[in-house]
Amino acid sequence: MSAGQSYTTSTPFDHLQKQFLGATANHYYFSSFPSKQIAFRKCEKIKFASQKPLYISAVSNFGYNIDESNEVSKPRESLVQCNAYEAHRSEPIPISIEFDQEVQQAAAQKLKIGIYFATWWSLNVVFNIYNKKVLNAFPFPWLTSTLSLAAGSLLMLVSWATRIAEPPKTDFEFWKSLLPVAVAHTIGHVAATVSMSKVAVSFTHIIKSGEPAFSVLVSRFLLGEAFPLPVYLSLLPIIGGCALSAVTELNFNMTGFMGAMISNLAFVFRNIFSKKGMNGKSVGGMNYYACLSMLSLLILTPFAIAVEGPQLWAIGWQEAVSQIGPNFVWWVVAQSVFYHLYNQVSYMSLNEISPLTFSIGNTMKRISVIVSSIIIFHTPVQPINALGAAIAILGTFLYSQAKQ
Repeated sequence: MSAGQSYTTSTPFDHLQKQFLGATANHYYFSSFPSKQIAFRKCEKIKFASQKPLYISAVSNFGYNIDESNEVSKPRESLVQCNAYEAHRSEPIPISIEFDQEVQQAAAQKLKIGIYFATWWSLNVVFNIYNKKVLNAFPFPWLTSTLSLAAGSLLMLVSWATRIAEPPKTDFEFWKSLLPVAVAHTIGHVAATVSMSKVAVSFTHIIKSGEPAFSVLVSRFLLGEAFPLPVYLSLLPIIGGCALSAVTELNFNMTGFMGAMISNLAFVFRNIFSKKGMNGKSVGGMNYYACLSMLSLLILTPFAIAVEGPQLWAIGWQEAVSQIGPNFVWWVVAQSVFYHLYNQVSYMSLNEISPLTFSIGNTMKRISVIVSSIIIFHTPVQPINALGAAIAILGTFLYSQAKQ
């Protein structure tokens, strides 16, 4: 057969060719090559009956095998099935996307931590604002501290009684190990409240940002614990910043300053006693702080009565109500409730985040309290005083990094 000669054959593809290409689709032309002949289909103008697009999902029997000895064309064996359909008959392909479980858990954990931090900072800011308002009108920090612990204890007793929260399973050993923690917590709480009754909220928190320095010094000289050099170096900006803020504070008061310093020292011992005494205990963060508040309340109440007394409280309460009005009662309730809530959230967050993350969050909390109190109470701040606060807070952040 010579090149260009017409040749007709029948293939399994004919029923489609006749439908769409017409009768001439069975004519093929061949060209000669040195090794084999390759078939070409004659292309003519095609007229489709349907104007809809045609989709071909697979192709089979495309071309023919040439036997060079006999020059006989044999159709290839069917490899895949060919299906054609019009666009309006096409079916959607189901696509299932499954997110990796670890990615979902990590995203949920980040969201949970973010909620903890936002709640913690917000509650702390609200507490400090109402606490300062109460102390300005009612300068009795011992009673104010007692009411804060009483409100938290009452809230948790109601929660346990109504089964909103599961009551903890405690024994005598638990309360025995909790006692030194409660003593240190009581001292730290009262000292901080005394400080805020004498000086600005911002100044108290600037001094309280020096707590890491007390932690290192107590751990080093009383417990014999050694720290790497970066930890000691991070104390320099903390101590220097606090000293700069104290020297340049416009309304400096020694009682307020010493109250903040004693609070730092007491909370350091609280953390030490808590780590030693609570190893192996199964009480969660929320219930742990509730038990701590109740025991602290029992310790603080007799001292508050002895230092200030009901007679002074009655006189001071009448003066505050006469000056502020009924809103003063709301201030006392708010500062008491928000004190418990922000501490409870901070203890709950300890179960979810690392100590480093908690330390960074605590540093950011102090920044939010300092800034918000300056804005709300219109506290006069000199540039050198603000610089000292910034240096101290920066040192606290560096300490949290070096400690790890």
